[in-house]
Amino acid sequence: MKVRATVICELDRHILLVRKPRSRWTLPGGKVEPGETIAGAAMRELQEETGLGADDMLYLMELETGNTRHHVFEASVLNAQAVRPQNEIFDCIWFPLDSVQNLNTSDATLRIVKAFQRRL
Repeated sequence: MKVRATVICELDRHILLVRKPRSRWTLPGGKVEPGETIAGAAMRELQEETGLGADDMLYLMELETGNTRHHVFEASVLNAQAVRPQNEIFDCIWFPLDSVQNLNTSDATLRIVKAFQRRL
């Protein structure tokens, strides 16, 4: 099973989504490297994909989809307006939380966002 650190960044009822070229929108995140903590992977992936740093990570949940186990964190980001696509990421957007179901996203992204909405 693949282990993935997934990050939700929320700002004024908008969440940060990223996408690779010709791909669906997803939450920032990626695989946990050997010797790395899951929280460390979440912080690293957020920075590598968006350029954003986080001053805090709150563990929210675990979700299994297919052969992937998502460990989901909510990040308190620094300088949220400085977000820029980095590395393999083609685009980043702050998208209205209540409209994510209208985007082309993965099933895991939609399930995580719906669970996050219930928390608010």
